[in-house]
Amino acid sequence: MANKSKKKILIIDDSNTNVILLEAILKNKGYSVEKALSVNEANQIIKKTIPDLILLDLLMPNISGYKFLEELKQNNRTKNIPVIIVSALSDNDSKLRVKKLGIVDYLEKPIDLKSLHAVVEKSFVH
Repeated sequence: MANKSKKKILIIDDSNTNVILLEAILKNKGYSVEKALSVNEANQIIKKTIPDLILLDLLMPNISGYKFLEELKQNNRTKNIPVIIVSALSDNDSKLRVKKLGIVDYLEKPIDLKSLHAVVEKSFVH
């Protein structure tokens, strides 16, 4: 496997607290981290550089995480980026909706750190 420090993870969450927490955890594990507090901000980052993995919250202002994921998977340039949903939504409808779009996994908030590490590692093994 490639060096973790070369793996770039984009965190998309409108909660700055969640972003800071995830960033600290992932940087501590040796990953490079970009962060976006909105879908528009995430789109600007993705225009410049394609991340190796996206952690996405579904409940976002203006443009939902669902809409972002649908657009991501319809775009030839971005459709193969692995996506892990990190959401407070725990209902089966939400989970089924995003699983149909080809996500890697679905983590419910509050995040279990061991699960986060396992899912992130798994997403890089192809």
